[in-house]
Amino acid sequence: MPWTRDEMCQRAAQELKDGFYVNLGIGMPTLVANFVPEGVNVTLQSENGMLGMGAFPKTADADPDLINAGKQTVSEMPESVYFDSAASFAMIRGGHMDLSILGALQVAENGDLANWMIPGKMVKGMGGAMDLVAGVKKVIVLMDHNAKDGSAKLVKECSLPLTGAGVVNMVISDLGVFEFEDSKMRLTEAAPDITVDEIRERTEAAFSD
Repeated sequence: MPWTRDEMCQRAAQELKDGFYVNLGIGMPTLVANFVPEGVNVTLQSENGMLGMGAFPKTADADPDLINAGKQTVSEMPESVYFDSAASFAMIRGGHMDLSILGALQVAENGDLANWMIPGKMVKGMGGAMDLVAGVKKVIVLMDHNAKDGSAKLVKECSLPLTGAGVVNMVISDLGVFEFEDSKMRLTEAAPDITVDEIRERTEAAFSD
């Protein structure tokens, strides 16, 4: 059966390595903070100006002034530090972040990413996504395999405005894990009891297994 959102985040957390500096995108990727493996020391960054985020706090412990880029309350750690957006994006643009875990609207079979707008819908801005995919060493997309209308999100070519070209290294969906190499997509892991045929049926993009 397909992975739940928590299971997808647990799988994404397996990609965290000791000593990594990691940015978690708005939405489902923020939940990865709750599943950092025991014994793995990572530093989570939020582009609104925080380095060293902990797991989501319990309601009683939440501080409304302490939020991530998605305006969710977060917890701090003894080593947490705070800074302005200029310093935050200097870290990102300077190549100091090891990994970014983001959501997506579409990912193409060559690793192109579209995740910041749908034409015709009001958007507040592109946020930091373009900087993140250009400045980090590895990009993982965490997303549902299909859109709410059933359409494929893993596509031959993105029809939505690109956030970055050929920037995706891995996609973790509710159906499985895909890795990208030389602009080609490969299925490396399927969710329990999900067949390759079922994944192909729900995927527009070409992939090997």
